[in-house]
Amino acid sequence: MAKILIIDDERSIRNTLKDILEFEKHQVSLAENGLKGLETAQNEMFDLIFSDIKMPEMDGIELLTQLKEKEIEAPIVMISGHGNIETAVECIKKGAFDFIEKPIDLNRLLITVRNALEKKDLVVETKNLKKKTAKKYEMIGQSPALENVRQMIERVAPTEARVLITGENGTGKELVARLIHEKSNRANAPFVEVNCAAIPSELIESELFGHEK
Repeated sequence: MAKILIIDDERSIRNTLKDILEFEKHQVSLAENGLKGLETAQNEMFDLIFSDIKMPEMDGIELLTQLKEKEIEAPIVMISGHGNIETAVECIKKGAFDFIEKPIDLNRLLITVRNALEKKDLVVETKNLKKKTAKKYEMIGQSPALENVRQMIERVAPTEARVLITGENGTGKELVARLIHEKSNRANAPFVEVNCAAIPSELIESELFGHEK
């Protein structure tokens, strides 16, 4: 069962979607305009949000922008009876999960709900894995030397500087590298390990930088 918010100024649309989704065993909340929807989305956690585009006070595009700026993580599906390709593209560019035209097709609606909830579950799972990984790679200790290393990591991580980490075996070079990556602007990208010692010297350059035939 998912918790779903429906934002639409048409009572008939709100109630129809509510009936369909509650029949599918979901918990549904309603908002009659963009301002009310924004307030509700900020005060409660939802698994999925449906929003009409053409509404008084705050239209759906502005609402979508506000929800993204406030880092509301629920997938947002835009619905409209006045939609066109340009509107759909704009919604997707601004971060909407999908765009559905009115009158809403039942099968299309249910497939979109399923796909959106699967995506949200995947995002949550990825975040949990990242948290577990972050705990695995953690510097333990409060010595002046370790504090100095931590400060250096904090200074260098946000920059574009190349970093050379030196030290004897077992001193934590890989740990420092992972912490720099975790705190960098590339934290959402993969951390790639390369065992240079296992690559023959004549191949190392092409392995790292590629080559032309």
